[in-house]
Amino acid sequence: MIELTAPLQKQDIKRLKVGDVVYLSGKIITARDRAYKRVVTGHRIPVDLRGWAVYHCGPLAIRKNKEWKVISAGPTTSARLDPVQLEFIKRTGVRALIGKGGVRNTAAEGMRKLGCVYLAFPGGAGVVAAKAIKRVESVWWRDLGDTEALWVLRMQHFGPLIVGIDLHGGDLFSLKQRKT
Repeated sequence: MIELTAPLQKQDIKRLKVGDVVYLSGKIITARDRAYKRVVTGHRIPVDLRGWAVYHCGPLAIRKNKEWKVISAGPTTSARLDPVQLEFIKRTGVRALIGKGGVRNTAAEGMRKLGCVYLAFPGGAGVVAAKAIKRVESVWWRDLGDTEALWVLRMQHFGPLIVGIDLHGGDLFSLKQRKT
């Protein structure tokens, strides 16, 4: 088990290997389809994401006394973002993507070149993820809808995350690497 704290440094992710179990603390941000589209079409991002982890998630949250409480934060499928994945990483400087199902080979190769790893979180475990959220620090772009907004979350021991794509050519999701 590997404990990491965001923002992530290059040496943090360089030591990761496919199959490693990771727990992440610190700030992460959620982003999905509409936020990705906004970023890659040149909109200024309200926070500096260099070194951050982006969680492909649309949290379910309630607001109580001006504070957000996330009830569930399950991952969404990452591969559907592949057409804009690399441009998003270039524009933001993120070091890790978190989601379910992995990304396709072309995106995985590009991620490696850009110094970004993929961490898989199990689908259906949204309540487990929500328990790791210590607080919602801010919510940006709510005009996209709460599910598509950028949620800045302070996490404590978020996981288990499985390294699905590392910087050394390992890819848990690649058909080329599976043995029959």
